[in-house]
Amino acid sequence: MMFLVGLTGGIASGKSTVSSMLRELGCPVIDADVVARQVVEPNSSAYCRIVQHFGQEVLLENGEIDRQKLGQIIFTSAEKRRLLNSITHPEIHKAMLKHILLYFLRGYHYIILDVPLLFETRRLTRFLNHTVVVYCDPTTQLSRLMQRDSLTQQQAEQRIAAQMPLNEKRGLANHVIENSGSREDTLRQVLRLHSKLEDSMEFLVVRGLAVALALGLGGLLLYTVKLLGS
Repeated sequence: MMFLVGLTGGIASGKSTVSSMLRELGCPVIDADVVARQVVEPNSSAYCRIVQHFGQEVLLENGEIDRQKLGQIIFTSAEKRRLLNSITHPEIHKAMLKHILLYFLRGYHYIILDVPLLFETRRLTRFLNHTVVVYCDPTTQLSRLMQRDSLTQQQAEQRIAAQMPLNEKRGLANHVIENSGSREDTLRQVLRLHSKLEDSMEFLVVRGLAVALALGLGGLLLYTVKLLGS
């Protein structure tokens, strides 16, 4: 039995770096961005709705969604961003649930849900035992984004402004990974977090609830059989 840990951050804050470190430690990680690409593959339900609302201009020559062009559209329009989220988020959550069930059956103590918009949508937070934010200071975030995506300062600032501020996310999280410094410093924090989660007894609580539920359903079934036989 296991419990769920939400991992989030901001654009260019280093969330992907922390996610990779956790994978290297053997932690199961479900990446919402990867799932998001899978649920908009050609001819899927989400794909058809995106084309319907945003038009053929958001498609590449091979028919796949042009994520860069679609990203440019939604970053300049809050209304269109909400529309896209309403199309993709339900499909993403259903696909993530399937992955969670598979890891549940394999007996992991905990599983990481890597979700960029964890606190923005809040659809998953009620199911999480822990939330982790990867934080870096605003100057570092801006510099990293400009360098990573070859953006002007204005373009980078616009993309950062379109997201919930990292300071706000930091205040909502149970754990914070400070990623403004060196990779080695970030790794030390990840190792401490991993050790704390591995040593947690919360998975025993989940196991107890699951056993209680199973026994309850079994008792209900037995009672129903007796009623039918009487």
